Amino acid sequence: MKRIWLWALAFWAFTAAGEAPAGATEEMITFPSGKEPGSAFLVTPEGSGPFSAVIVIQEWWGVNDWIKDQARALAREGYMAMAVDLYHGKVAKRQEEAHQYMMGMSRDQAIRELRTAVVYLKRRPDVKPHKIGVIGWCMGGMYALTLATYDPTLAAVVAYYGAPPTEAADIERIQAPVLGNYGGKDEGPTPAQVRQFEAAMKKAKKSIDVKIYPGAGHAFANPNNPWKGYREAAAKDAWKRTLAFFEKNVKY
Repeated sequence: MKRIWLWALAFWAFTAAGEAPAGATEEMITFPSGKEPGSAFLVTPEGSGPFSAVIVIQEWWGVNDWIKDQARALAREGYMAMAVDLYHGKVAKRQEEAHQYMMGMSRDQAIRELRTAVVYLKRRPDVKPHKIGVIGWCMGGMYALTLATYDPTLAAVVAYYGAPPTEAADIERIQAPVLGNYGGKDEGPTPAQVRQFEAAMKKAKKSIDVKIYPGAGHAFANPNNPWKGYREAAAKDAWKRTLAFFEKNVKY
């Protein structure tokens, strides 16, 4: 009986993670972005707003169930969460696919879609136009930091193991405070590269808070990590840091 009860509890926890927050709405949307429209998975909290908002940027897998769950988790905290679909409907199941999709993606188009996603949110009457943050994991972490070099109006940037910019001119253009969550055993970016970025940000008098988790490798926050590199304690701590950071810089 105990085993059955534990199995049921585990099943409930697994399925509940993929459900929309109570009272929230979720939908696939399109938004203007150059010649071709951009698309995104949008989760809107319960209520009429106006809401603070967060742009959610995918890993190299695409806007899969895990990324959608991160958007739902942010909506549960009261944010409108917009997961921009940089692969336009494609989701990788294998590493070879993910690598192919990432390498085949136009960097310029991705940046344009992320920048116009911010514009889309600003123009919504139910969004606070000056309270828009961005978060990304892996490839998405890199694009979150890159977006900050283009858009000085962002309220906050959270990067999980995303390759940081290295050019002084790019760092100088970052106006938003930055939170970084990185792995001590990550080989790309390495802890040394992260510390160099942190030092460059501080030299430029930018706001940055970096934590490197000992023993954690790349993608430590994703339980679906194919390299079995998920680190529960680090993932929970990084998420706690993320929510506190957004609450301070984006929510109010």
